Formats: sequence, C-alpha cells, structure tokens
Amino acid sequence: MAVWVRRRQGLDALPVTLARRRLYILPTRGGIAFALLWLVMLLAGLNYGNSLALFLTFLLAGFALVAMHECHRNLLGTTLTAVSAPPMFAGGSGALILSLANAAPQTRYGVQAALDEGALQAADLPAGGSARLELALPATARRGLLRIERLRLTSTHPFGLFRTWTWVHLAIEVVVYPRPLGSLPRPIASGSQPGAHPRGSLGADEWLGLRPFRDGDSPRQVDWKAYARQAPLLVKEYSPTGSDLCLFDFAQVPIAELEARLAQLARWVVEAEAGGERYGLMLPGTALAPNRGPEHRHRCLTALALYGLAPLPSPAPLTGGAALHA
Repeated sequence: MAVWVRRRQGLDALPVTLARRRLYILPTRGGIAFALLWLVMLLAGLNYGNSLALFLTFLLAGFALVAMHECHRNLLGTTLTAVSAPPMFAGGSGALILSLANAAPQTRYGVQAALDEGALQAADLPAGGSARLELALPATARRGLLRIERLRLTSTHPFGLFRTWTWVHLAIEVVVYPRPLGSLPRPIASGSQPGAHPRGSLGADEWLGLRPFRDGDSPRQVDWKAYARQAPLLVKEYSPTGSDLCLFDFAQVPIAELEARLAQLARWVVEAEAGGERYGLMLPGTALAPNRGPEHRHRCLTALALYGLAPLPSPAPLTGGAALHA
C-alpha cells in the first residue's frame, strides 16, 4: 500500500497543498457501527411499513453524507508550508516541527499529523491562519542521519464517522549527534603571545561578531549604528588574543574504540560551548578552526556525527506514477 501511494503521488516539495486527488476517505469503526445500525433501522422500517421509522432512517443517511463531505473538506486545501528537524543526540529525544497554513475562510478543526503509523498530534487551524505541530521522533542509539520517508495528515472532524487522510513524501534527514560521554579532561592549547594586552583591552582583542543584548551588558558595547537602522539591540563581542584555545584532535584521544572516542570529543565540544570558550576540531580529512557559537557547535557535532559513515542511499526511483516535483 505504501509503495503504491508513493508511486501514485510521487515525491513532494514544500509547500504542499492537499488537493482532492490525493485525499483518501473511509469510515471509522464508529462509522461502521453507525452504518450497521442504520441498516437494521431500514430493514425494520420496511418490514413493518413504519413511515416514521423510514423518515428517521433517510434523515440519518443524509446526516452521514453531510458528515462525509465535511470530513473531506476539513483537510482539502490545507497547506504544509515548512518542516524543520532540529538535530538530536543519540539516545535522546527529538522532534519534527510542522507548519500548517489555512487559506480558507473557515476554521479547520482537529487536523492531525503523525510519523508514518506513529502517534497522532492534533491542532485547529484558524481561518486564514496557521498552526504548528510537534511530532516526537523515535529515539535512536546510532549517530548519523535519521531519514524520515513520509508524514501522515489526517482528520475525523466532524462526528468521527469518517477518516480522511493523505501521505506527504519529503526528503527529511535529521542529524543525530554522538551521545556526549567520557571522563577525560579537556586538552588546552595555549594561544598566549608575548606582549599581549590583558583581557578587556580592545586594542588587542579579536572581533567575534554581534550577539543579542543581555541584561548586564555594557551600553558602550552596543552597536548603536545598527540599532538606528531599526535592527535588534546587538552587542559587539570580542575575544582577547592572549586567551587559551581548546583544540580537540581525534588522533590525540587515548581511546581505542571509535564510537567511544567520538562520544568523548562530543562531550568536550558541548562543555567548551557551554563555557563560552573558543575551540577547534581536527578529524582525519576535516579541520575546523577555533571559534564558538551555536553554528560552530553544530558544525563540530555534525562532523562527529557523520565521521566514517557512508552516505544514505537515495530513495528508489518511481516508475509508472506521477512525475516527481523538483
């Protein structure tokens, strides 16, 4: 079934608007029970020639048809605008964040999403508005890339008699960092130079960039020119040239087992970033110069996550189905 659906729909590209031809609808268990009850009422009404019972039976049939139409329309035209997958650590929890938009003039109630056959998360989409859904990712003990083949969007609104659903096929890859473990002390490579000025002397400091203003920052370090151009309140950040640098070298870690060695390096990276230190990473074939900040942390941990791993195979080509979206 999954292969047939993927062949029929092809691969998707964001944003994805749910068209009529890709929505499927079937009765729920409650809907099947309702249909059986309706059939019993119909047979009883015909057997006894009771016009009131027949009137109620056909009234309920009309009610079911309206419910089926409304259930299908509740998902029709919904747009999946964005999918973000923040990196996660091996053995830890992660999340996939979906952004849904509703261009219709009516609210869409109980729009649900799930990872393949996983647990459903629901949200109401206001008229002309948007909403976010956070799906829990399955924990994995292996570092590398976690590939998510498809997402399920569904709804049973109103009354729960019918379920309409669709599959969205996207190339989603989540970076799984090595789990930070180990007890070795961090190596320190001193960057001190003779005659360097003491900390706080801007003439000897190295420019690092701008960061958001925090309580306690000196007004003299605020970038007032950028603020005058209606930018957020930013603070100029410097690093003394005479400060120490942390250099994490894969070859210098005295651990034989590969995964344990990468876990130790990951712990050093996390600790150095938490301490506001500048650090670099050296792997066979990869050298990341000393720096700091969330982006540098991500580059270092990603290099550790992907080290020595073969790239994931591309999804199998589709034949005989819908054309692939670019």
